[in-house]
Amino acid sequence: MKYPAALALAAGLALAIIPLAPAFAQPAARTIDAKAADNLPIRRITLYRSGVASIDRRGLIDGNATVQLRFKTEQVNDILKSMVVLDLSRGKGRIDSVGYASKEPLARRLASFGVDLSDEPPLGTLLARLRGSGVSFATNEGAVTGTILGGEVRMMPSGKDTAPVGIPHVHVLTNAGIRTVNLYDMRGVTLTDPALAEELGKALAALAEHRADRTKTVDIALSGEGAREIAVAYVQETPVWKTSYRLVLPDAGRDEKAAPKANDRFTMQGWAIVENTSDEDWKGVTLSLVSGRPVSFKMDLYEPLYLDRPELPVPTEQGVLARSYEGGEAPAFEMGKALRLAMDADASGERTRRGGAPTRPAEAPAPAAKAPGGYAFRSEALSGAAMAEYAPEAQARAVESGEVFQFEVDHPVTVERLRSAMIPIINTGVDGRRVSIFNPRDGSKHPMRGVQITNAADMPLMPGPIAVYDAGAYAGDAQIGHVAKGEKRLLAYALDLDVAADQKSTGANTVQRLRIVRGLLEMTTLQQSTTTYTFSNKDPGRARAIFVEHPRNDAWEFTGDAKPVETTSDSARFEVTVEPGKSATLAVAQQRVDRQSYEVTSYDMNSLLAYSKAGKVSDKVVAAVREAARRQSLIADANRTIQDLEKERREITDDQNRVRQNMGSIDRASELYARYMKKLGEQETRLEAMTGELAAARARLAAAQNDLATYLADLNID
Repeated sequence: MKYPAALALAAGLALAIIPLAPAFAQPAARTIDAKAADNLPIRRITLYRSGVASIDRRGLIDGNATVQLRFKTEQVNDILKSMVVLDLSRGKGRIDSVGYASKEPLARRLASFGVDLSDEPPLGTLLARLRGSGVSFATNEGAVTGTILGGEVRMMPSGKDTAPVGIPHVHVLTNAGIRTVNLYDMRGVTLTDPALAEELGKALAALAEHRADRTKTVDIALSGEGAREIAVAYVQETPVWKTSYRLVLPDAGRDEKAAPKANDRFTMQGWAIVENTSDEDWKGVTLSLVSGRPVSFKMDLYEPLYLDRPELPVPTEQGVLARSYEGGEAPAFEMGKALRLAMDADASGERTRRGGAPTRPAEAPAPAAKAPGGYAFRSEALSGAAMAEYAPEAQARAVESGEVFQFEVDHPVTVERLRSAMIPIINTGVDGRRVSIFNPRDGSKHPMRGVQITNAADMPLMPGPIAVYDAGAYAGDAQIGHVAKGEKRLLAYALDLDVAADQKSTGANTVQRLRIVRGLLEMTTLQQSTTTYTFSNKDPGRARAIFVEHPRNDAWEFTGDAKPVETTSDSARFEVTVEPGKSATLAVAQQRVDRQSYEVTSYDMNSLLAYSKAGKVSDKVVAAVREAARRQSLIADANRTIQDLEKERREITDDQNRVRQNMGSIDRASELYARYMKKLGEQETRLEAMTGELAAARARLAAAQNDLATYLADLNID
């Protein structure tokens, strides 16, 4: 049946072209209450894995009618976003309108009353809003009756050594003058204006109504002649449907000493878990389970949206003379034809069982006990063959619809409200073999027991848990993701305690070559690593095919005899077979090439000469490094000269400061004073000479630096 797909294409369009007739032209219509789904029952439900469901209703009406559908308030937004209404009578009727009660924002509705409770005001604020209204306060000093003038908060002491607190007061104009009422001391207040008291009651009633508003009614107005078929479809939030699997492994004898079969046949049974969390029973509906995840979001279409508009002054202009204009004709537009959707008849094809499960045997084993009524029950444990032969047949057929895949249950389904159901949808054979899986990152000394399966069916497998049964006994749980048609997948369901695993790693780092590239000394090193896995099979009756998931890094390449049979995003899988009662090893060798660059002038010459003797570096590279070192030594010499001159100048300056300080405390005619003067003169002569020497040294330094930079700029030597 293509009906749901057609409705999905028309979503949001059909309602837009429904003609709306004037209210005065509507004939009298019967109201059909569809709360119990008697007149417009659910015929089809399509569940998606994005948390929504497409609900399709169909029913017959006669003449003019209004169909009422009830929804939870939180579902109305999805109804407004997705509802499609169709009259399938081909011209005998029409859809007049789809109506529902408007939902005005609570704050706006409360603000419309004479007593504004929209912001939950305290009593003082509320009374201040009622300025000019009549009130009567009951106080300890008697009643205070009059008109509210306003209010204020007075700071009053609250006790010894405590800060004052604000106390609300209300000013009332009475016959005796203005009275002030302390709201903390008054015992009650009455609104003497009956109309205002009524408004307060209405505001409180609106609050109670909003709190109790849990169900909304959608009215579909229909007009036409005779009996007609009506279709209504919409999308609403629903729990995601889930899948769980049973993987049945065939019985295998313990005396099989050969390697595990490269291609065996397992039975995969899949169950769909659906949940009806609505308040309506699903009675005999056609159920479709879609594997795709269409985009679905929530949008508040039910709440009226108001925009703040600027308030502008009324424009005024000088009066103008009246003018008259000629009449005009509006352009004629051809009305579009109404949208019609062709409905495909329900397929009543023969149920097909997809799978490789063998047929029921003609004879059963002899019964072990008699039940009341003469029926014999077998007492032996279930075998793998029995689980495959007598499993429930798949009650859904796989269908590709557009770019999504779906299961259509081939018989009507009934799920009561607030209940769930498991429906068998898959019973197929899958190609596979028994394997063990070892991943060193698991930190275990034993590999995992598992299977490698190939989805040979014409349908994908949905994500879900898998209960594995081996020889009729529960063997463990596994988990599977989305498996496309023809895709392989490893499943692990138990620890293989019969196999012990050990691993050892060795590595080496070897310098391969040194060369000069653009003035830098480039060292090429080869890093090699070998991980040896050793597996001991203590099972004397069955060999093991073991997959080793070795950590993968794109910077490393695998070398040696062991090559990966598969790769994942973070692992490379190697395979090794271990015979019964024996051991086997797997050596995974890999290597990577690294390059590091060093300053030519900073590299240790002794290390370079050692690499030269080992044939890792050429004589030209050694000579170039020596030449660079010579030029670097000229820079070092110039730097030392500058440092020595700077040091000497600092020492002379410090000594001059000392001499001048001493000269200030001795007689100018003394011999010591004369000696100080002579020394200062000699030092000044030396300082003048040093100025020239420093300039020359700095010039030599700049020249040496430029010479080295020029030499290294385009230096490339292998």
